[in-house]
Amino acid sequence: MHDELLEKHLSLVIEANKTTNITRISSWEDGMLLHVKDSLLGLDALNACPAGRYADIGTGAGYPGIPLAIESGREALLVDSVAKKVQILDGFISELGLQNVSTYAGRIEDLGRERPGQFTAITARALSKISILLELASPLLQRGGRLICYKARVEQEELDHARVVAKQVGMELVDDKTFELGENCRRILSYEKVAKPKLKLPRRTGLAQKKPL
Repeated sequence: MHDELLEKHLSLVIEANKTTNITRISSWEDGMLLHVKDSLLGLDALNACPAGRYADIGTGAGYPGIPLAIESGREALLVDSVAKKVQILDGFISELGLQNVSTYAGRIEDLGRERPGQFTAITARALSKISILLELASPLLQRGGRLICYKARVEQEELDHARVVAKQVGMELVDDKTFELGENCRRILSYEKVAKPKLKLPRRTGLAQKKPL
């Protein structure tokens, strides 16, 4: 049943992509590897989080959010600032009959103001630098909740900066695993919220990107 849902989601994505650009991947084989299999590499990291709802920020076509929701059974919120993408996601959710998945059209900072501390996990795949993700995720997470970052190559400079910012926003690296993905590699880093941030979060919308910590 899960495999059928994962395959149906990919079929819907490929079909929708013919008229709206929601992914650069257009073939079934690439989609199964670089969307579906890639998304599920983070399942163990999600299962290691406390029970409760997670948010997939910058979800795009619903990866990794939808496959993780299918496999884990957790409540999931798919977050994207592009309203048209969210409308397409709503169609996917309806077609797939996913009762545990909903959407949010808006900026991550606004979600942080509206639903502070309401999530046990945040997933983010190829979205931004780790330091920026830490700042955006911290206000959304409850204590003990985790940010799960899907990254490709990570320079040491990015990791060092993330370590500094993590202390500012009350987060700590607790897991770091690398997986083979075809000819590529996927690195998944998990940061746990261990303390209150040392500054007021979220900052004004857009500042995380324009003036990073």
